[in-house]
Amino acid sequence: MDEQTARRAIVEIGRLMYERGYVVSSDGNLSVRLDDGRIVATPTQVCKGRMSEAALAVTDIDGRPLNDRRPSSELKMHLLIYRERDDVRAVCHAHPPHGTAFAVAGLPLDQPILSEVILALGCVPLAPYGTPSTDELTAAMRPLVKHHNALLMANHGAVAYGQDLWQAFDRLETLEHTARIAILARLLGRAQSIPPEAIEKLINIREAAGYLDERARCQTCGYLHDLAISCPAPHLGERASSANGKISLTREELIQLLCEVAAASATR
Repeated sequence: MDEQTARRAIVEIGRLMYERGYVVSSDGNLSVRLDDGRIVATPTQVCKGRMSEAALAVTDIDGRPLNDRRPSSELKMHLLIYRERDDVRAVCHAHPPHGTAFAVAGLPLDQPILSEVILALGCVPLAPYGTPSTDELTAAMRPLVKHHNALLMANHGAVAYGQDLWQAFDRLETLEHTARIAILARLLGRAQSIPPEAIEKLINIREAAGYLDERARCQTCGYLHDLAISCPAPHLGERASSANGKISLTREELIQLLCEVAAASATR
């Protein structure tokens, strides 16, 4: 995407996020990775409903400024996602009320209750709490970014990303819509899960249609463990030591394992 098109899209989608109540005041941030690798991002302390194209910041992939505008202090989150995912060209971070309610309650959005969500988004895990704008947050997110297209961040909010800014926004909107339906279903008594055999069919459909590829089979959804469809990525614990039989995990692998345990516990 060229810079001018990116600037227009950021301003337009920032206004949509504000009008739909996904952000208030100076909350949230947006960015686009340009074809030449530069990053166009929302500036710090600016309402997303009242931005101008001229106000946007430009940085390199390491966050070094390339113009006189100061980017959001949470740009680190965006840069992590770009480094982890070559296919991602845009990121939306916001505090949509229903999705953020799940994040504040310590709950992921990982139940198979809507076929459209399985097809187009996949499950949304909960990253452990990390202080915003610090390496704590990016460390908590890193194990989850490769296989998911949206995340909840404990006591913080939500982030979604995609091949362009509209896809990232659509995923954020789907996350919020799903959270709202899940809350309403719980108020009515319970949410009815889709049967495992139907989930497997949906996964085959989404891969054939190009909605999501095989990486999504590795998502931290408890329901994926019961299917015949396997994850093509290496499993945790393959770095076991043959000398003493102990399992050796990196810090990122340990965080991912803890996230999966927390997600499984929340379903009981």
